[in-house]
Amino acid sequence: MCKKVFIYISFILSASFTAVQAVDAAETPMKDHPNVVFIYANDMGKGLLSAYGQKHFTTPNIDALIHNGVSFSYAFGGSVSAHARASLLTGYHDCNKNKWRISRGGAYIKEDTIDIHENEDFVNGNNILLPENDLYLPQVFGKAGYVTAQIGMLGWGNTTTRNQMFLHGWDYFYGYLDHMRSQGYYPAFLFENDRIEMIEGNTRIDGGRRFIYEMENEATYNDRWNMEGKKIYSPNLLIEKTIAFIRQFKDKPFFLMYATPLPGPASIPSVHPEVANNTALTQIEKEYASMMKLLDEHVGVIMSELRDLGLEENTLIVIASDNGHDICYLQKNRIEKPFRNINTNEPFDNLYSKYYSDKAGDVFNGNMGMAGLKGSNLNGGINIPLVFYWKGKLKRRVCEDVVSTCDFLPAMADFSGVKLETRKDGISFLPALMKGRKLPQKRFVTVSSEDGPAIIVNDGWKLRFFTKLKKYELYHIRKDPEEKYDVTLRFPDKAEELKKLLIEQCDGNIDNGIIF
Repeated sequence: MCKKVFIYISFILSASFTAVQAVDAAETPMKDHPNVVFIYANDMGKGLLSAYGQKHFTTPNIDALIHNGVSFSYAFGGSVSAHARASLLTGYHDCNKNKWRISRGGAYIKEDTIDIHENEDFVNGNNILLPENDLYLPQVFGKAGYVTAQIGMLGWGNTTTRNQMFLHGWDYFYGYLDHMRSQGYYPAFLFENDRIEMIEGNTRIDGGRRFIYEMENEATYNDRWNMEGKKIYSPNLLIEKTIAFIRQFKDKPFFLMYATPLPGPASIPSVHPEVANNTALTQIEKEYASMMKLLDEHVGVIMSELRDLGLEENTLIVIASDNGHDICYLQKNRIEKPFRNINTNEPFDNLYSKYYSDKAGDVFNGNMGMAGLKGSNLNGGINIPLVFYWKGKLKRRVCEDVVSTCDFLPAMADFSGVKLETRKDGISFLPALMKGRKLPQKRFVTVSSEDGPAIIVNDGWKLRFFTKLKKYELYHIRKDPEEKYDVTLRFPDKAEELKKLLIEQCDGNIDNGIIF
């Protein structure tokens, strides 16, 4: 395969931006609440951050927030992106089958925009909306007087619509509304509120989309670097819109969700100089590492803008990933799918033979030594980085409480002084965040997955169900974070207690598995 060297060109923000369009914030009060900026990464395993042990590249901007903020060791997202994002927006976990429905992706995959309205009508017709008094996350902030914006990929499950975005409470949104399209970083169009924005120079029908699990070979390499019809790189558009929004609403309280598609499928205009000459990495691994570098630099751009505008001390910064690590750099004789032990050639089944980075050949150790990947109910699939930074208000601390993606909405309601009229699955972890108080030892979180559902208790007990073989496993993840020792036989009463609780959380059907 041809080995090219690509010069990395840092993304430099221009002095002026197109103003954020169609946001009527005239009735929004002047700033009397701290801003909240939520930076939501795509499939970013904890092990990809140098603060958590990454050896092949550095993430200094994210590391700085970890080292100067509150980080959660036992934060759990979804096992897949769509579920994680829906849980975040509703405050309900994804074993709760009656609260929302996940649609399939691909409604807007074509370059032609003629069918968009028809596709939106279909998606809207298959949606489940929460009752009027059951708030979505942006509605919580709206009630507190915030201007709300989502910029990036996917506001709701695998496919959403412009109507749904407004119904959920977003004042402004820009980006992708389809999970499959968000894997193409050179889209012919993106959505900006009611508008469809055509992007000049991007003419590929697939937007340069990369299938996450494609095997690296000469053909895929050549297609990736064929830049015909790929002029504008969407992550750069997204950060530009993000800075424009911050500048426009610097004098009003705002909640900004920057949902970057990085570091998803490998696709980047140039390889970062930090990894260009790293002989331990293959070409596609260098490209993937460069996407992590760009994500980190975009975090730096946001932080620099907040400082320049004098907003850093009045802004709570949150960084998280939707789910655990995923492998987007498959290569023969390197790391292949179906994943298997590189020493024994034994396939991983996530039960008797669990996936671990060193056994699979993952050079990045993206799951930080934990078992499993995205899609699994093992810790590597659901344990996510979660960091809060607020200059002058939060001191550096590691929180050991078990928290979940669906806890964020109740926590932000508490933070902004909004009383929830309905009981969510999530609870507010604000006392743990702001005061360092311990959450109840018996509080628990639940999550579904392709393997089956799992329940994790704040005292460290975790029960996972393996649907294919109808088998339960019990772990104590504080003592055994790698989930190597199933202790069901040693603690049968505890296993039975959690089994009953998990079945209850799954609406009585433990075989629900992952819900679409």
